[in-house]
Amino acid sequence: MVTVLLHLPIVFSLLLLGAHFLRDGATLLVVLSVGLCLLLFVARPWAARTVQIALVLGSLEWVRTLTVLALQRQHAGVPWLRMALILGAVAALALLAAWLFRTPRLARRFGLDRREGRAAVG
Repeated sequence: MVTVLLHLPIVFSLLLLGAHFLRDGATLLVVLSVGLCLLLFVARPWAARTVQIALVLGSLEWVRTLTVLALQRQHAGVPWLRMALILGAVAALALLAAWLFRTPRLARRFGLDRREGRAAVG
């Protein structure tokens, strides 16, 4: 049950990203965002790392969108702070979702070693 709860922010972040791309008409990125949810069924380190990278890139996309929209709204003289706070929270959620793979439960499920990438000693 706890593992399912840890997956919820990950799935939610990926679906939000897919909705964002759908609004922009980027069908391939919509399919990719939603398809990444399927990788959560693949208990391999590469699957977890792929989703993590996508979530970090997604967070950067949210920050880019926040910047563009905030500048447009400021230039038009319309309120922008609430929009910036919401998109900032969505970007933070994507980063939190990427970080969740470092929790012991998900790290164990996906076979992630905290020493991954270091040379073996001994």
